[in-house]
Amino acid sequence: MKDYLIYFAQAYPNFRRAELESLADLHKIHLDLSNHDEKNPFMIVQLENDDQAKKILERSILARGIYELWGHGTTYEELHNDVKEKSPDKFEIYKHKTFKFNFEGFMGSRSRNERVQIIESFGYLAFKGSIDLKNPQEIYTVLEEYKVSGMEKADTPLNIWFGRQIQLSARMNNILDKYELKRRKYIGTTSFDAELSLVTCNVAQVGPGKIAYDPFTGTGSFLVTAANFGALPIGSDIDVRMLKGKGPQCNIKRNFKQYGTLGQYIDVLTMDFTNHAFRPDFVIDTIVCDPPYGVREGLRVCGAKNPEKAAGREHHEIDGEKAHLRRDFIPPKKPYELANLLHDLLQFAADRLPVDGRLAFWMPTANDDFQPNIIPQHKNLELLYNLEQEFNKWSRRLLVYVKRDESYNGETINGLKEQNIKNFRERYFRGFNEQSRT
Repeated sequence: MKDYLIYFAQAYPNFRRAELESLADLHKIHLDLSNHDEKNPFMIVQLENDDQAKKILERSILARGIYELWGHGTTYEELHNDVKEKSPDKFEIYKHKTFKFNFEGFMGSRSRNERVQIIESFGYLAFKGSIDLKNPQEIYTVLEEYKVSGMEKADTPLNIWFGRQIQLSARMNNILDKYELKRRKYIGTTSFDAELSLVTCNVAQVGPGKIAYDPFTGTGSFLVTAANFGALPIGSDIDVRMLKGKGPQCNIKRNFKQYGTLGQYIDVLTMDFTNHAFRPDFVIDTIVCDPPYGVREGLRVCGAKNPEKAAGREHHEIDGEKAHLRRDFIPPKKPYELANLLHDLLQFAADRLPVDGRLAFWMPTANDDFQPNIIPQHKNLELLYNLEQEFNKWSRRLLVYVKRDESYNGETINGLKEQNIKNFRERYFRGFNEQSRT
């Protein structure tokens, strides 16, 4: 095993561990992140080889890069002594490779002259290869961590690492800029944030050739990011207007054309997933979604509020054709509570996912009213992660489940009651300034 240094981005630190663990598991790589500190942008991990490091980091959104660690110190004297003591065997391996030096500073930086002096201090490496700033075979990186006190930045680094760059993440290869909502052809008021959409797909282990399904597609945010990771996306939504978009040049399909992933796109279907049209043997590998919360308007599913009254209309005809068989027929809809929706979503996942397939969805909660027992559970699904994105008085939580085999002995719990959602809706519009009366 070898030591590698991961340099994290300063975004959603409580999601880091889940993302990297999921990516490691996707590639069947053992990765111990038990010592991860959300307040620290650097972390040392042990891996067998560079190939494992590349696989884990290449599609990460919340990390910046991973480096084969050659040494560490609190001063450059300590750093050089550590490199000489721990990594002399590496000097000869890379002696004749073309190379360049990079600098990474957390909360601090160096002037050009300072960088030149630091590079010269590594003269004992005695590299014989030529310097290549555009396309080097190896990139050696000095990483410095500075401590900020109040409004002033420190002049002296707290920690210094030196290593060989193994892999920069997808984040550092402009993936966030590529999927930025402002640049997307078709978006709506409910389009999901690009960064967290990509993270969700990583934690859900969306992968090449896998069918990824979003039952609440909207404008297709999760579908396009799933396609980025090689998945075959399919979606559905009860609102046909969202799926159709604003015409042939401004719809979900146009987004796939924009990103060059149209060949992976399966389709989007106008349907209520609780009354879906999937054949029994249609395999869904991963489910990623942001269910409608019913905050701004109540949730709806296909069905009639008054079944007896609806039954009386079954034989109603228009121009000699039964109304419900006409192409312009709009099926009736009835109210639907979020608690029931999530229960049905977990049951759907338990029925459709293969063993080890994942379900990832977002759920809203009031911060001062949250209790772990409101998280829904299913006897065939294990809750892996409950990740919180906080918005002052309320939060949305990314809940990630994995389908287990018959030996798993879980329990089915629907702790989210109608009153919880009613209270959440009321308090949402009041700004969460007071507790709702129950």
